[in-house]
Amino acid sequence: MASEREVFGLSGPLHLTNIDWNNAHHRRSVAASLVEGVYILERDRQEKREGSQALAPPWWEFFHFKLVRKLIDDVDFCIFGAIYEYKPPSSHCNDSIVSIDGNPRYVIAFRGTITKPDSFTRDFELDIHIMRNGLHQTSRFEIGMQAVRNMVGTVGASNVWLAGHSLGAAMAMLAGKTVAKMGNFLEAFLFNPPYLSAPIERIKDKKVKHGIRIAGSVITAGLALAARGKNPRSRSEDPFSALSAWTPSLCVNPADHLCSEYIGYFEHRKKMEEIGAGAIERLATQHSLGGLFMSVVGKGVEAAEPLHLLPSANLTVNLSPSNDFKQAHGIHQWWRPDLNLKCSLYKFK
Repeated sequence: MASEREVFGLSGPLHLTNIDWNNAHHRRSVAASLVEGVYILERDRQEKREGSQALAPPWWEFFHFKLVRKLIDDVDFCIFGAIYEYKPPSSHCNDSIVSIDGNPRYVIAFRGTITKPDSFTRDFELDIHIMRNGLHQTSRFEIGMQAVRNMVGTVGASNVWLAGHSLGAAMAMLAGKTVAKMGNFLEAFLFNPPYLSAPIERIKDKKVKHGIRIAGSVITAGLALAARGKNPRSRSEDPFSALSAWTPSLCVNPADHLCSEYIGYFEHRKKMEEIGAGAIERLATQHSLGGLFMSVVGKGVEAAEPLHLLPSANLTVNLSPSNDFKQAHGIHQWWRPDLNLKCSLYKFK
């Protein structure tokens, strides 16, 4: 049986009968609903719900989107993503290819992990790759990345949005970073993206938190300098500068330990700049301690850029109480009309 959360008429943002594409809440809610549409697409496949029995279509049709393509994993053939095209009634727009009022022309959305037997094994494998900083080496990411490249190449970066939740947010973040390094800055909505580190944000004493983060930055920057000494070619590489102009919308919940560290991450960057230690943090944030240690001691090749390297972001923090981790990590929270949100813009060059 379908759960209530899968049924748009019971759980979707029915209050959004008229979308103002310049309204941040509306944009975030639509993006989150399109991601939920991918979750339900996969659940429809698993439960063999077709035609009038399918529950996924209302999640995009309510907002005048059309499903253009499903993104299929090459290992277990699950649906992990979707490409949507905005097709409003003719009375809402002209036939121009350009989005003149803030709406997207296409949205590429990626779901997160589904804890059902038909897809969990493969999803969990991808989660492990995130922990190892190896998502970029997976075939699922390459399939998603190729879809992004093709869409940007066909219709232009200004007509494409990215959206993802949890594992899907990691996919969207990595895809967005990849095209940003080529000068294409996509509108992106990243819901509860994983940030792999010690849960420093859960420490209540602000001075202790700040001290731990400063120590971590100094150690990481020192190891990064040592690694550069062993690999001179890396001195000219600066992914931070290449990414600084991209400002995705990052949505996190402080009660979700998988993504809450982003709150401290950006605040720490701000404080390091204020005390004149911005250069240390700029270097430290481009690396992971584990990868740097292995590089310095000569174990293996140079580590890949950390997934969480994100110089700039529109950070939206949901301060509304959460009953449990499932609610704090869930996608449904992001279209509720009664959210208590704190929004901050962080831009670092």
